[in-house]
Amino acid sequence: MDQSGVLLWVKAEPFIVGALPIPPPSKFSLHYLKKIATYVRTRATERAYPRLSWSTWRHIACGKLQLTKDIAWLYFEIFDSLSMKSPEERLEWSEVLSNCVSEDEIEKQRNQLSVDTLQFLLFLYIQQLNKVSLRTSLIGEEWPSARNRPQSPDLSEKSNCHNKNWNDYSHQAFVCDHLSDLLELLLDPEQLSASFHSTHSSLVSREAVVALSFLIEGTVSGARKIYPLHELAMWQPLHADSGFSKISKTFSVYKLESWLRARLTGNPFGTSACLKSGKKLAWAHQVEGTTKRARVACNTPAAPRTHRLVVMSQVCRQTLAKSSDTLAGAHVRIHRCNESFIYLLSPLRSVTIEKCRNSIFVLGPVETALHLHSCDSVKVIAVCHRLSVSSTASCTFHILTPVRPLILSGNQSVTFAPFHTHYPMLEDHMARAGLATVPNYWDNPMVICRESSDSHVFQLLPPSEFYVFIIPFEMEGDTTEIPGGLPPAYQKALSQREQKIQVWQKTVKEAHLTKDQRKQFQVLVENKFYEWLVNTGHRQQLDSLVPPAGGSKQAAG
Repeated sequence: MDQSGVLLWVKAEPFIVGALPIPPPSKFSLHYLKKIATYVRTRATERAYPRLSWSTWRHIACGKLQLTKDIAWLYFEIFDSLSMKSPEERLEWSEVLSNCVSEDEIEKQRNQLSVDTLQFLLFLYIQQLNKVSLRTSLIGEEWPSARNRPQSPDLSEKSNCHNKNWNDYSHQAFVCDHLSDLLELLLDPEQLSASFHSTHSSLVSREAVVALSFLIEGTVSGARKIYPLHELAMWQPLHADSGFSKISKTFSVYKLESWLRARLTGNPFGTSACLKSGKKLAWAHQVEGTTKRARVACNTPAAPRTHRLVVMSQVCRQTLAKSSDTLAGAHVRIHRCNESFIYLLSPLRSVTIEKCRNSIFVLGPVETALHLHSCDSVKVIAVCHRLSVSSTASCTFHILTPVRPLILSGNQSVTFAPFHTHYPMLEDHMARAGLATVPNYWDNPMVICRESSDSHVFQLLPPSEFYVFIIPFEMEGDTTEIPGGLPPAYQKALSQREQKIQVWQKTVKEAHLTKDQRKQFQVLVENKFYEWLVNTGHRQQLDSLVPPAGGSKQAAG
């Protein structure tokens, strides 16, 4: 293999799932993170290095960074959820928490958790991806960097992805612009005190480059296999370029940084590649009278399952339903969909819904993060690991989640309700995603925002307004009821409504109507029902479930 054919790129998942879409705490700057890096290395015997325990991070975050305990746990838990734990391990952790009867017991179990220290420091640093820059807000763009920053070859591609968490050009630019800081953060304590930027003699450990694999991976031209950064950096033919010494088992920081800058390129499995050369999926029919054509695409067919992206845009006045291998384990971005009903009934890695309105989204279990931004009058029904919402208005969330939902800034009239549907493969998909029915914090959101008006931005759906949701598709599978059941108040409301229907049916039966009266009564009921369908918008959904005459079948995907 030719070492000159080595290609490196910035991984998408740490930014899509790991970078919280809010400005980070000010104490996550390089200055404070370097202090943390020194602190943890000098306390290796106190479960601080090379693995950082929750108890030690809580002490640092609350005692030294002045964060609240909830915020400290939020970042710790988000990073922990990024680790490639098996579904069985995730379910085992859910069972442990469900057996806890007090906050003290939960805290005791959390104290058993630990994360990779160096990777966690990098994770905290990349939260600056969404840092608000006064300079940017004033002039409309970043001041040009002296370093070579990647640029999108097509401005239309950049316009399709303003969300930095999904923009692979933003990921690459962030790492390129801050590569020196990232490497400095990984130095041993004795070198942290040296003048890092003015010397070529600094060394970084093998463990540090392993940690950097959290953000960077690559391949060798002609090979399909993807390698973590450290495996390529320690590949024998590359030692001279990457600066690795077999004797000291360390890297020259100067050579390593130069090699990384020379080899970093665009992510071949990122959003841009998906939009430019990905596989177009014929999942939705064009509705007569619509002005925009729905676009659904996945990244290259060669993308490994762990790198799969699906992008949906401009689905308008349609019903789209899909359960396919293409969706399984994919990161899904749904953008600018209006007046539509979208069912994605497969286990998903993450889902981002942006700038959608007047639509209903029914999702299969979401293994990591479900995030909504700039949506209006949207209903989301999902089992997910975490839900976060920002800049939404009049949205309703029927969710089952083992962690507290996050209400970020700019929201109005957010309603939370219990998960209230099922489809035959749901429990199987939940097991594949490592999601259980308990614990369930759907009704206990965490408000994280700076606007005082956001403090009472959410409500719980009144039981009197609660109805179950029926998924109108036939599938094979064993799930026949809502996983975990319903909270007592909501189950009681349904039972009372059912009793009223039975009383009404009995009253009609005992009225002894004549044949003509029954026919007249039936017409009246049907007319009222049709009027209700039209007024609620359900008529559109029912009509869209009927495939157009002579229409082509949806692609299997």
